[in-house]
Amino acid sequence: MTVLSERPSEVLTHVVAADVERVRRARRIPRRRHALVLGGLGALTFTLFCVHLLLGGYTFTAPDAVRIILGDGIGRPTAEFIMMESKLPRALTAVGVGACFGIGGAVFQTTLRNPLASPDIIGVSTGASTAAVLALLTFGLRGDAVALASACGAVGTALLVRWVAGGLGGYRLVLVGVGVAAALVSVTQYLFTRAAVWDVQLALRWITGSLSDADWQKVQVLALALVVLLPLVWWSSRDLRANELGEDAAVGLGVPRRRPDLLMLVAVLLVAAGVAGAGPVAFLAFLSAPIARGLNKGRTSIAGAALVGACILLAADHVGANYIGDVTMPAGIITGAVGAPFLLWLMARGATGRSPR
Repeated sequence: MTVLSERPSEVLTHVVAADVERVRRARRIPRRRHALVLGGLGALTFTLFCVHLLLGGYTFTAPDAVRIILGDGIGRPTAEFIMMESKLPRALTAVGVGACFGIGGAVFQTTLRNPLASPDIIGVSTGASTAAVLALLTFGLRGDAVALASACGAVGTALLVRWVAGGLGGYRLVLVGVGVAAALVSVTQYLFTRAAVWDVQLALRWITGSLSDADWQKVQVLALALVVLLPLVWWSSRDLRANELGEDAAVGLGVPRRRPDLLMLVAVLLVAAGVAGAGPVAFLAFLSAPIARGLNKGRTSIAGAALVGACILLAADHVGANYIGDVTMPAGIITGAVGAPFLLWLMARGATGRSPR
């Protein structure tokens, strides 16, 4: 009765206000869930980081680890050396590399609107591997020179695939990437047949993806790459939700046509930095984005993918180094063993847009 006694303009105001409040509540729920997901992943990352530091072949108590890291010392030079020159740089490298691959995978899969469009599948990681093998076996390079060559190989392969595909169409770019990757694998195999056995073993150890050579210099390079590229990711991904609708729809909504290209370039540079830090860790970029998206109820989360990548690599490196036989297993073997069944599961459930038959 009260509503009927009001004037039409007042009734309309009440209706609009109620609708606005419902929209606000609907938008608050995903934001709250996203915050909870990021908080949970952040806590898990910190826990795995502490496990990586404190447990393993040489264990530390938490107070001793804190004192060593703060520079106070505990009177045991061997323990201090292991913490500061092995465990801590290795754990920090795992976090940085995992974040680089996670962000790269999320950007690739979201921009190309295809869950199979990760650096592993479309040849970027393969290009990095081929460039590293070429540097190792043909030019006799070692150390940072190999890492730089692999990063250049990742960027060059991405540009080649983009040029041949002629656009960011998801399936076309994926198919071109698979073809380029197959050609690069052939080049790698040819280089193996021409090299000495010792050099082949060295190259194989590098291209599997390992953190065994992590040091403070790699930590600094990764930190610099993240400091420079993360603001670019944030700026160029503001319209990521619109890009998921397709290039034409995004342009119709006011998104600059070249912004997806810029975002893809930044993602490739991040993946290149990750490859330079630990080699082409198999399926790390491929796994991170779908897991983060699943935790976030199907919504893309670049920060979530970065944290998932860090968690996966920390866990894989710790398990491979301490709990599988008497030898140190490279992290890339662990992630590959997990990623391959995950790929088959995605394809079986029709993740490519077709239902399984």
